[in-house]
Amino acid sequence: MIEVENLTLARGGAAVLRDLTFRIPARGITAVIGPNGAGKSTLLHTLAGLMRPDAGSVRIAGTDIHRSREDERALILSLLTQSAGTVPRLNVRDLVGFGRWPHHRGRPTQADARLTDEVLERFDLTDLGGREVEELSGGQKQRAFLAMAYAQATPWMLLDEPLAALDPKYTRDIMERLRAIASDPDDPRGVVLVLHDLSIAADHADWCVALKDGRLHCAGPWRDSMTSDRLSALYDTPLRMVSVEGRTVVMDA
Repeated sequence: MIEVENLTLARGGAAVLRDLTFRIPARGITAVIGPNGAGKSTLLHTLAGLMRPDAGSVRIAGTDIHRSREDERALILSLLTQSAGTVPRLNVRDLVGFGRWPHHRGRPTQADARLTDEVLERFDLTDLGGREVEELSGGQKQRAFLAMAYAQATPWMLLDEPLAALDPKYTRDIMERLRAIASDPDDPRGVVLVLHDLSIAADHADWCVALKDGRLHCAGPWRDSMTSDRLSALYDTPLRMVSVEGRTVVMDA
């Protein structure tokens, strides 16, 4: 479980996150949503321990993230940021293998190599293993970075806008893979991701954390917490959730 208590963070003298308190259960997909400037990416980076709050605490799997060492955090959570993308002359297999670093600390074993191969196969990257990452399409590249985060073998995966600039084919591919990761009966992971596409969030998320002006708008199970009225208030524009051929879609009211 992720436990956030009275979390407050300021940058440049201005509050970015304001007294946030919420819980995220250990399984499923949690969508972090809200308008531009709401503090979504800042929250994710604070959960990952990259930014230290001015007040409050974050506990993940019982560990106080901001009182733990970096190597301890790397065994609890993996983080995929928006800036992940420029890796000149690095092939896909080596990129995915970097996910094993917190476990071998520069001394990879045969077990690490075997697990890397298994992850490449799981993410349909085996045939691309020798290709340089910069040669891949945007969707293939994002899948490779997601595979690297998965190879870290942490109980939590934090993803900052993993669908940015992806076409519908790869958007669907990534979300189906995240659903499989979160629902794996043998190795379930908690997945927390920042999303701008509300239809994707409504159709795939089990839980939500909604921010507005750095404050908590609502948090909890998506079906119980998020309504058309709450979405409209969150984004200051009329929105409604409708079912289209069994899928939930968010559209203008």
